[in-house]
Amino acid sequence: MNDNISGWNTWLTAFDDWTDVSISEVHGLMTGLMTACNAPDEKVWAKVFEELSFAPLPEPALTLLAEEAEDTVFQLKDKDDAYSYTPLVPDDEHDLYERVIALKQWANGFMTGFGITDCRLTSEENEMLTDLAKIGAIRLEDDEDFEGGEESYLYLYEFARMVPVSFATRKRKAVKDIALISGLAIDAKTTKELQAEGKLPKPMPPVIDIMNQNNPS
Repeated sequence: MNDNISGWNTWLTAFDDWTDVSISEVHGLMTGLMTACNAPDEKVWAKVFEELSFAPLPEPALTLLAEEAEDTVFQLKDKDDAYSYTPLVPDDEHDLYERVIALKQWANGFMTGFGITDCRLTSEENEMLTDLAKIGAIRLEDDEDFEGGEESYLYLYEFARMVPVSFATRKRKAVKDIALISGLAIDAKTTKELQAEGKLPKPMPPVIDIMNQNNPS
């Protein structure tokens, strides 16, 4: 699967101005959360990232995240479609090092996302997360070859790919009910929305603009 079909390039573009963590880690976080929850709207996603101490997401990134989360939930709910789920990592035209690091980041993101759902684990799920944590703990120097090469990477990729498929059978809950953001004012309107409704005065233009209008050059 190439970068255009997988969505890699679309995610890169949407998250271009946001560099807190990689797009693979964000995709893993989203997937982990969506194995146990229903897809939230953009406001709830913004609150989740705020409570995880990330910088605010750009509007295109928030929109993409909300859309992808909805698609992921729909996919994972269907037994047949679930098996076609793929983690967001670069295609095989990229260096093996880059793909391994992206898979490592995806694994760490998934564990964060699933971790904040407060769900209990079965013994089998606990074992799978333990193994996924080993992928998240991979350490490679820039010039270091990945032990086992392509074959080992493909094995780890396939294992990681099947984790959300295995985790997605539980009953889902609303993201706003997880402990991380439960009780917070999720539905509060933004200043921009209140201004558009005429409930707040619009901001005054900068003084320099008024001066320029009164004294055109």
